[in-house]
Amino acid sequence: MPLHSESAPVVVWGGGTGGVAAAIQAARSGAPTVLLTPGRWLGGMVSAAGVCCPDGNELSPWQTGLWGAFLRGLAASEPGGLDQNWVSCFGFRPAQAEALLQGWVAALPNLRWLSGCRPVAVERSERLVHSLTVEQNGQSQRFACSVLVDGSDRGDLLPLLDLSFRLGWEAQELWHEPSAPTKGRISSESFFEDQPVQSPTWVVMGQLTSDAPPLPLPEKPLLASPFEQACQSFGLGQTITYGRLPGGLVMLNWPLHGNDWHHGLQRAFAGVRSAEQELFLEMQKHSHRFAEALIEVSNGWLSLGQAFPSDSGSPGSALAAMPYWREGRRLIGRQTVIEQDLLPAQSGRAMAPLPVDEAGRLTSIAVGNYANDHHYPGADWPLAPKSCRWGGRWSGTPFCIPYGALTSADLDNFLAADKAISTSHMANGATRLQPLIFNIGQAAGAAAALSVALGRPPVHLPIAALQEHLISDPVAPSGVVPLWDTPWNDPNWAGRQRAVVQDPTLLSGSGCWLGGATEPSLPMDPSSSPLDRAQQRLRGVLVPLEEGVYAFDLEHPYSGRRRWPVISLEPAIDGWLQRLDQPKSAEILGCFNPWGPWLRVSAVLGSVSGV
Repeated sequence: MPLHSESAPVVVWGGGTGGVAAAIQAARSGAPTVLLTPGRWLGGMVSAAGVCCPDGNELSPWQTGLWGAFLRGLAASEPGGLDQNWVSCFGFRPAQAEALLQGWVAALPNLRWLSGCRPVAVERSERLVHSLTVEQNGQSQRFACSVLVDGSDRGDLLPLLDLSFRLGWEAQELWHEPSAPTKGRISSESFFEDQPVQSPTWVVMGQLTSDAPPLPLPEKPLLASPFEQACQSFGLGQTITYGRLPGGLVMLNWPLHGNDWHHGLQRAFAGVRSAEQELFLEMQKHSHRFAEALIEVSNGWLSLGQAFPSDSGSPGSALAAMPYWREGRRLIGRQTVIEQDLLPAQSGRAMAPLPVDEAGRLTSIAVGNYANDHHYPGADWPLAPKSCRWGGRWSGTPFCIPYGALTSADLDNFLAADKAISTSHMANGATRLQPLIFNIGQAAGAAAALSVALGRPPVHLPIAALQEHLISDPVAPSGVVPLWDTPWNDPNWAGRQRAVVQDPTLLSGSGCWLGGATEPSLPMDPSSSPLDRAQQRLRGVLVPLEEGVYAFDLEHPYSGRRRWPVISLEPAIDGWLQRLDQPKSAEILGCFNPWGPWLRVSAVLGSVSGV
């Protein structure tokens, strides 16, 4: 018998990005909540796993909800800004993310957090789960609950609950996904058995010396090394600065002959702890060897960093506290997100079809836009395109996650809040990223709290009430539909979200508002976001190059560079750039990123006629 038993309306297992988001939102929404985690760090991907250069949801219209609040909280504590690398528009230290998340948790008196836990048993009846029992410090603790949420990276609770789940590939014949392999290939090629999930990475952190140049670093081949092909596409300098973070930390999470791990991944899902530990040790050694190979050829510019918790609990280790799982067990939900649900309805700037129920009511609870990305050994897996030029750069087209993907087909009071939501293997490549998982977790937490307040299980929750709850959240309002031309801080944002929920025809096929004039006039408010705190006032000439590509010729060159590639995350700037048909003198506000390299423009303060 358990030594201790208690109850809480909402119990969340797992400290992943989605799990901590679900627990925070459930508590903020008024439900007493217990968060149970295996480790002493929170956030999974964004902290303990060290994937601190997030992909997706980078444009200001998608910076909503807990994801947007997380970004702005990090930016407010980083004087040099988050423009730190070339793979993402944001880079931050793992400890920064951890401190922010722990601060949010500590501020909630109705949220109790217990770390060092391992799930061991559940109690359930036909359609309801009644409790979760965990082991902590050698003792068993039973938590009775009204709603149970799985916020782990690998869907830890699915086998414990005796729920059917998906793991591995689905044949093209099942859902007719354009990028899926045929049934014949899956049955005849060993690749699909050897690679049941996308390859994970054990992130290792490097440290650049304070006098390391932005680009290029001295180039030496990784000769006589298993990683000799790692730098052949981009060179040593860009390989290293791919994941540069504040303070010169370097996230080594390199997919091209780098430290992705492809071997024996079935051990992560077999339920044998010794086999899992063997896998983890192999991954750690592999990442250490990759870091050492880069250090050896960097001519002293690179060493091992200290970014993750050591045995004493303080940041002191170069190895992440946990692996970065791109995929795990996937819930069989009341609705399954497949590849076609993510692809734009037409080429160019277009969104995926909006999810609706049988009555034509919108069921979306979160917005993502990542392009789709799969990691395996060998050549890139061919994927249906879902990207377009936007703001001087490539960006993924938007799509929605329906509420049914979070709910179980077999249990009425169980929710998935992380990568274990109900998706196909192919769709997981676009739904698994940190920003979207933040807001999926937020939706799960809001649904759990509403379920408790209304006295009905999550599967019977009125989705319109959940959508309104997310849009009107007083701390981190979250978008449930794409509004490509309306940034998160536009005063019309909430009204337009509500209007599209009521009438989806107010949203064009390209994700733009059809209810009236939308485009902000120039000049723009130059102080709208903490993300822009490192911006500078600059004079020069904006130059259109090829289609969708722009440059800025500085009046006073910065660091010896006169011409800078221009990008923007702001709809007004994107629209202004699209109309730019000749060079034009302008005064702008922008942030330099010498590792991109690019100049991220946040405002055009004034412009004159062409030059």
